[in-house]
Amino acid sequence: MSAELVLSLKNIEKSFTGVRALKGVDFDLNRGEIHALVGENGAGKSTLVKALTGIVEKDSGEILYLGHYFNPRSPKQALEMGIGIVHQELNMMDHLTVAQNIFIGRESTTAGGWFLNEREQNRRTEELLKRLKMNIEPDVTLGSLTVGKQQMVEIAKAVSHDLRVLILDEPTAALTDNEISELFAIMRDLASQGVGMIYISHRMDEIGKITDRVTVLRDGEYVGTRTTSEVTKAEIINMMVGRTIYEAPKTTSNVAPDAPVVLKVDRLNAGRLVKNVSFELRRGEILGFAGLMGAGRTETARAVFGADQIQSGTIQIKGRPVLIRTPADAVAHGVGYLSEDRKRYGLALNLTVKENAVLATYEKFQKGLFVHAKRVESVTEEYVERLSIKTPSIDQILRNLSGGNQQKVVIAKWLIRNCDILIFDEPTRGIDVGAKSEIYSLMNELANQGKSIIMISSELPEVLRMSDRVLVMCEGRVTGQLDIADANQEEIMKYATMREQE
Repeated sequence: MSAELVLSLKNIEKSFTGVRALKGVDFDLNRGEIHALVGENGAGKSTLVKALTGIVEKDSGEILYLGHYFNPRSPKQALEMGIGIVHQELNMMDHLTVAQNIFIGRESTTAGGWFLNEREQNRRTEELLKRLKMNIEPDVTLGSLTVGKQQMVEIAKAVSHDLRVLILDEPTAALTDNEISELFAIMRDLASQGVGMIYISHRMDEIGKITDRVTVLRDGEYVGTRTTSEVTKAEIINMMVGRTIYEAPKTTSNVAPDAPVVLKVDRLNAGRLVKNVSFELRRGEILGFAGLMGAGRTETARAVFGADQIQSGTIQIKGRPVLIRTPADAVAHGVGYLSEDRKRYGLALNLTVKENAVLATYEKFQKGLFVHAKRVESVTEEYVERLSIKTPSIDQILRNLSGGNQQKVVIAKWLIRNCDILIFDEPTRGIDVGAKSEIYSLMNELANQGKSIIMISSELPEVLRMSDRVLVMCEGRVTGQLDIADANQEEIMKYATMREQE
């Protein structure tokens, strides 16, 4: 790795309405380096990147870029200067082609700019994609590609601006293992061409594989920078949270074999990815759903919750057959669902914490046309305290909270509803290790109280750490069920790749 300094941020400060988000933060990046920026949600990573790319203006401190003072006023200006960012949530147009997305606003034209030259634009795109070793056709519609390929296109779009610095914010959150391998190959190739990369991720194993150095922020302050090859995962986590987090897998179930069955699903069929699915969930149990992408885990949960139509099969709750046609039916039977896409399906980001907390139970606080405001405030305050939700007040707009605290608000919503069966779909996706540990503790506490939990997770260490039993799916079918004492990553993967025998 070259030691040529491309970027240097010194003593960066930023406050929002009196709250200091950055407190004298330092960060530097060398040419051709992949430098991880890590920390818990709320540590200041996003604010630092926003200051660097002109989304927000820093209060004080200095940025040196290519040896000159730099103070971008907008993302467009930063991009024109060679600093690009690929956000976790893709910002492209599905109905346009790959080439149209990459060169939008910079189209190839003929006749003095009057007509679009699609052939030339496709040629430029093909040349760019070939240079980046991306196997994507320039004239296909973006919406027809997988999320992973769409992410590659966004990277290609950024690189087309002759970048010196590329910021990748949680780039692997929705990618398969193969797509992650492709992404890492592209990153290494860009690094060999001299592009410096800032890599933001909560996935410690990936940081160890792809980065050269790691810088840690905590509570808006700079903690330190380490060479990746010389620091352990445990040391990084300890720097991030200021405490040791225990991550060993569970070895024995906490559920008695004769615990009552609270949910029984028998030969359930729904759409393409739920084929003859059967399972039982016991009182106080955490049942882990494992499998590869496309296995049908989320689709099964959505069918049980009434979000997708059931074609055949039966559901029993506490020994009684129930008919669940809609989510309202499921909620009425005591089932709560924490979606993998909490921002889209679980929360109203522009409403307050208290408004989100009582979304599923508004009728309990209504009297005629009026809402009992004091009761709403009282119950929200109770659950904010119980779940240790970090918020300035219950009147805070939800989008201003970190991902981990947003997830806790979703949990509060279903606890206020007093659901006995909770479906957690990717409960820790996009949240940091500290918040993960708090969510895990909360789930265990709920199970100890007699709540029953289905946990869908793509992270096998998470499945092994939390589950009392593991149900494995492949291509819409249940291919295996394992007691946690018999479960390990190899055994789960065996069943996760076990297609139906003809």
